[in-house]
Amino acid sequence: MKSIRRQLLFALLSVIVLTTLLGALLTYRTARDEANAMFDYQLRQLALSFRDQVFSSGRQHDFAFDEDAQDFTIQIWRPDGTRLYLSHPRKGLPDKTPMGFATVDSGRVKWRVFGMQQGGQTIQVAQPMNSRDELALAAALRTVAPFLLMLPILGVLIWLVVGRGLRPLDAVARAVTTRTATALDPLPEDRVPAEVVPLVLALNDLLDRLKRALQAQREFTADAAHELRTPLAALSLQVQLAERAADPAARADAFAELKGGVRRATHAVQQLLTLARQEPGGGERVASPVRLDDLAAAVIAAQLPLAEAKAIDLGGAVTSGEVLVTGDQEALRILITNLVSNAVRYTPPGGRVDVAVGEDTTGPFIEVCDSGPGIPAEDRQRVFDRFYRRAQTDEAGSGLGLAIVESIAERHRARVLLDDASLGGLRVRVQFDHSLPP
Repeated sequence: MKSIRRQLLFALLSVIVLTTLLGALLTYRTARDEANAMFDYQLRQLALSFRDQVFSSGRQHDFAFDEDAQDFTIQIWRPDGTRLYLSHPRKGLPDKTPMGFATVDSGRVKWRVFGMQQGGQTIQVAQPMNSRDELALAAALRTVAPFLLMLPILGVLIWLVVGRGLRPLDAVARAVTTRTATALDPLPEDRVPAEVVPLVLALNDLLDRLKRALQAQREFTADAAHELRTPLAALSLQVQLAERAADPAARADAFAELKGGVRRATHAVQQLLTLARQEPGGGERVASPVRLDDLAAAVIAAQLPLAEAKAIDLGGAVTSGEVLVTGDQEALRILITNLVSNAVRYTPPGGRVDVAVGEDTTGPFIEVCDSGPGIPAEDRQRVFDRFYRRAQTDEAGSGLGLAIVESIAERHRARVLLDDASLGGLRVRVQFDHSLPP
C-alpha cells in the first residue's frame, strides 16, 4: 500500500537535492569564472613584475620561488629564441605562445598563459587550468556541504510536518468508522482544510444516498410484509374451506378461489421482485441503444390476447419513424408492459387503448391512452406510492405497477406524466430527455 507521507518525503527530499545540486553547479561555474578573472589578473601582474629585470645569457636566475608551493611557471626568452629563464624545469611547459592571454594544451595539461615583450625579451607566465577548476570546485562544495549535511534533519522535519498535515484525513477516517447502518449522519465540514472539503462533501453525498437507499429498503420490507400478510392469510383460509367442503361442487368453488388467491399472491411476489430489481443497487445493468417503437410493438402483441378477451381495441402508432433511447432494454420492456396491461385491465369491455411512440423537441416519448375511468387529479400523485390502490376500483392488483414504472423512468432520466386522455380515460406519457443520458 502506497503511503502519501513516504511519497511526499521522497518527492520533497528529491526536489531539495536536485535544487542543491543545481545550485552547486551554478556556484561552481560562477566561482570558476571569478577564479579565472582573478588568476588572469595575477598572471598579468606577475609578468609585469619581470619587465624591469635584466637577464644575461648562460646564467640561471633564482627568484626564491618554492616550486611545490606555487602553481605559476615563468619562462623568459631572448629575441633570437634562446631561453634565459625557466622556473619549473621538471614541468611540461608549453612552447612560446602569442602575446596576451591564451589557453594552451600541452598534451598532458591545459595551461592558461599570458605573454608580453619588454626590452627585447619575451616574458611568459603560465598556470595549469586544473588548479583553477579545483579552486572553483572547492568553493562550490563549501557552499553545498551544509545543505547536504542537513538532509537527515530536513527528512525528519518533513516527516513530522506532513504527518501533521495529514491529520485531517485521519479525523475523517475515524468519523467514517463511527457511521453505521442506523446512524449515517453527515461528516462535519467545519475545521476541515480546503483540500479535504471535496472528499468530505463526496462522502456526505454517498452517506446521504446510502441512507435513502437503506430507508427505502426498510420501507419496502415493511410494506411487503404488510401487503403479503393479507393474501397469505386468505390462502390459508381458502385451504381450510376446501378441506371442509361437504360436496364436490363446494370443493370445486373453494379450489377455484384458492387458485385465484395463488394467482394474486404470485403476481404480488413477481411485482415485488421486479420492483426490487429496479431499485438503486438492484444489480449491474448495461445501457445500450433501444428502439422504443419495436419494443412497444412487441408488448402490444403480447397483450393482445388479454385485450381481445375483453373486446378492447388495442393498437399502436409511431409518429416519427425509429425512436431510439439509451437504456436497459429489459427494464423498458417492463415499463411499457405495466402501462399497457394497466390500461387494458382498467378499461371496460368494448373500450379502446392507444399506444403512441414518437419524438418531439424535448426528446423521445411513449404514451398510453385509454377509455377507462381515469384517475382523479387529486389521486394522481398517490398512485405512484407502493401498494396504493384506489378504493373505487374493482380490479385485483398489488398496487406496484406505477411504482415500478416510476422507478424505471427515474433510472432513465425520464418523467412520468398523468393527464386526461382524449378517449375519456387516462393518458400516461413517459418523456425522455435528449440531454440526460441514463
